[in-house]
Amino acid sequence: MSTAISPTAYNYKVVRQFAIMTVVWGILGMGLGVFIASQLVWPELNFGLPWTTFGRLRPLHTNLVIFAFGGCALFATSYYVVQRTCQTRLISDSLASFTFWGWQAVIVGAIVTLPLGYTTTKEYAELEWPLAILLAIVWVTYGLVFFGTIVKRKTKHIYVGNWFYGAFIVVTAMLHIVNHASLPVSFFKSYSAYSGATDAMIQWWYGHNAVGFFLTTGFLGMMYYFVPKQAERPIYSYRLSIVHFWALITLYIWAGPHHLHYTALPDWAQSLGMAMSIILLAPSWGGMINGMMTLSGAWHKLRTDPILRFLVVSLAFYGMSTFEGPMMAIKTVNSLSHYTDWTIGHVHAGALGWVAMISIGALYHMIPKVFGRQQMHSIGLINTHFWLATIGTVLYIASMWVNGITQGLMWRAINDDGTLTYSFVEALQASHPGFIVRALGGAFFAAGMLFMTYNVFRTVRASNPAEAEAAAQISVVGAH
Repeated sequence: MSTAISPTAYNYKVVRQFAIMTVVWGILGMGLGVFIASQLVWPELNFGLPWTTFGRLRPLHTNLVIFAFGGCALFATSYYVVQRTCQTRLISDSLASFTFWGWQAVIVGAIVTLPLGYTTTKEYAELEWPLAILLAIVWVTYGLVFFGTIVKRKTKHIYVGNWFYGAFIVVTAMLHIVNHASLPVSFFKSYSAYSGATDAMIQWWYGHNAVGFFLTTGFLGMMYYFVPKQAERPIYSYRLSIVHFWALITLYIWAGPHHLHYTALPDWAQSLGMAMSIILLAPSWGGMINGMMTLSGAWHKLRTDPILRFLVVSLAFYGMSTFEGPMMAIKTVNSLSHYTDWTIGHVHAGALGWVAMISIGALYHMIPKVFGRQQMHSIGLINTHFWLATIGTVLYIASMWVNGITQGLMWRAINDDGTLTYSFVEALQASHPGFIVRALGGAFFAAGMLFMTYNVFRTVRASNPAEAEAAAQISVVGAH
């Protein structure tokens, strides 16, 4: 039985599409991560082919996890949250549909071109100019849909989660367009419009803010909606959330130079990046504390609610990685940590512990609602997923901390005559046990995603999307 959809009902179709692809790309991106982590343990897994080497597959892994998995999670949740908090349908179904298919086309383009070696060589910005242009068009369309929906909202107030989503959309567009300015010389090759230290500065202004805005600000928008919803408590301090927003977006954009300590970048720019990174600790922890304190009076729910557990543990990892980041930005610490596995551990504390866990928690909350179910197929499977993800993340981070500090100390050790105490190969040999633990931790995390896939499949198979649309229609009509 189909239900007639009123024009005021929410557009859940695009939310469902992005939610499902978040899980699909999560499996592929994290599975590929486990594979390349295994290559560092068993180099034979390169298979002697250029397309399967670590150097070709690693950028594909980062693009799949950040832009495919993370991006789809952001599209799905932002389209869901903006409709629910503005009590209105997305401004254009056709433009929303274009963002879905366009985004998938960009990802498929990455899957084809990166293993073939077509790359700009810029971290997190490897896609060559035709794909970069398509991405920009899709992103600007996303902005039109999001802000257009806010303009036609039925509520006077713009909820703070939408401020975070909005800032993430605007700044990501600016970063992408400026950093991708280039001169094409063929269909698959272009050269950056910038050169030397300027190119490096613009790249890390982009690169760190791919973390700061794509992987932090957008997911904080997610946090400000889904944590209060799942805890069934209002946000601890709305005033703090506004201060958190303005402080974060003011400071984050300045942090990029900490990637370029002890390089050709002018020393004042390095110091400025370091100072801003340290100050950034305050708004980051302000947001983390605001999320955590939302559970005041609801901590007992963690015993029985694994979805809330995902959301709260993600905040703990967010707090940890936003303490670690400013610390690693200090020049003296950076002289030990830079180019080592410590950096890899830090990135994954954020990527697995914060980004993936909050995305997973948000999806478990949202999927039943957009598919017309009361809850996910199996709470037990969510519980299993939670423990696999948590154990996997801890194994990953701890092994990379040990490896990173070991490498940093071995590389700087010198004999009395000034010669290096250890060769690079000796440092690599010392890292081997850590590589094994890292691959194991990644495998745990990816295994959790398999449980999620089965759980989502069973939930969707028993779904009634028409009921979800009807419920949305009733909630919108009831709001007036």
